[in-house]
Amino acid sequence: MSNAATPPGQEPRTPAEERSGHGVRHRALAAMREAATAFVPPSGAAEPLFAQAPKRWMRRLPYVIVLGFAAVLVPVTAQVLRSDYGVNGGLSGALGFAQAAPLLLAVSRPRAAWWIVFVADVIGAFVLLNHDDGRPSPFTAMVIVGYVVLCLALSLREPRRTVIGVWGATVAASLVLGAPQALDGQDTSVLMIVLSGAALLVGTLIRERGETRRRLVEQETISEAERARRTLLEERARIARELHDVVAHHMTVISVQADSAPYRLSGVSDDVRAEFESIAVGARDSLGEMRRLLEVLRSEDARDERAPQPGLDKLRQLVEATRRGGVPVELSLPKPVLEKDEEEWPKVSPAVDLSAYRIVQEALSNVVRHAPGAPTQVSLSTDGRHLTVLVVNGPAAKPVSGLESSGTGHGLVGMGERVRLVGGTLDVGPLPDGGFRVAARLPVAESPSSAEEPVEPLEPLESVEPAKEPGTS
Repeated sequence: MSNAATPPGQEPRTPAEERSGHGVRHRALAAMREAATAFVPPSGAAEPLFAQAPKRWMRRLPYVIVLGFAAVLVPVTAQVLRSDYGVNGGLSGALGFAQAAPLLLAVSRPRAAWWIVFVADVIGAFVLLNHDDGRPSPFTAMVIVGYVVLCLALSLREPRRTVIGVWGATVAASLVLGAPQALDGQDTSVLMIVLSGAALLVGTLIRERGETRRRLVEQETISEAERARRTLLEERARIARELHDVVAHHMTVISVQADSAPYRLSGVSDDVRAEFESIAVGARDSLGEMRRLLEVLRSEDARDERAPQPGLDKLRQLVEATRRGGVPVELSLPKPVLEKDEEEWPKVSPAVDLSAYRIVQEALSNVVRHAPGAPTQVSLSTDGRHLTVLVVNGPAAKPVSGLESSGTGHGLVGMGERVRLVGGTLDVGPLPDGGFRVAARLPVAESPSSAEEPVEPLEPLESVEPAKEPGTS
């Protein structure tokens, strides 16, 4: 078919060449359509200029400015056209209105306003050429002022492609309309080109600078959220590594009891013996899986953690070490603990024991970092069902600059995760006198709900503000 349509004396084109030619035409048409869209006003409602400004007077400022220019330029343009250029009253009034009134539309629809003003300015230029009496033309001073204001409003809203297209149309129209006046010294087309280009350039620079700042703020917000998320995941992994010892101890006890049960108990049948062996094998397999899981959770730079996890029986040593660091700390313990040895603590689950110690440790660390020298009170109390951990620091007797001026909130994240792990509650916040308070209420035994509902991932406590650290004053 292609050979039949080939003109005589011309080599027939191959299908690849035909496809290549079609692709070139297609790309050319697409480029033309894309360039044309730069001038097409948007169909939907547009957001007004400065609509995102924080203050109301700033959002109203563009309307006030364009209203002032329109109110001045409409009557002045009509009067100048009628008195200085001899244009009849009806036409001069219509041109004055069409060239200046659309500035009110430029606040929300700058492209539509530009089309109206551009057409009106071109028509006005032709009118002035027909009334040439040696005065400046083809654009009056009022037309140039209004057009410059419009270009500034347009460049603050529209992308660079539209701005370039608008200035290109302005240059072309100005050169064509200014050609008849190029030799008499009254040509204003060059002034129109220069001033409109300057306004478009200034507006574009302001808009792009604002967009760059907004993108930086958005990126910083995203980065901060990612850092908070990473901190949360790292804290959960650290808690999981610490609880490995607790779980491994229970699994080891189960394995030993299951292995020794047939020898400790008399009259054990073969079926019961096999059941005990199955329990022991399952416990040992679980221990192996726990060790592999710990290797996954352990960070590359983490040191080998082989020391037993601390608990409430180590609080006295923790308080003494903090007191030697220069912080006056007082420790208040439940009455049964004071009357007996250090090891005679209320019976709590291993997870609660570790969580309570870590909460006190983190609170005291924050006092050292943020309020060194502040008197601090650490108290523990229990009602048989719940263990209450309270760490309160008052203002320092002498103003002392802390080791850190602002908190990251990482300590609060860890406290919140530990409290939620065992089904307790956490309350932190500043005191009226300038101190800080950390209060945790933990169940003596882990709550059944926390053990029966492990499927939902833990989320950070909404009441915890990551910008503050416990212990700050």
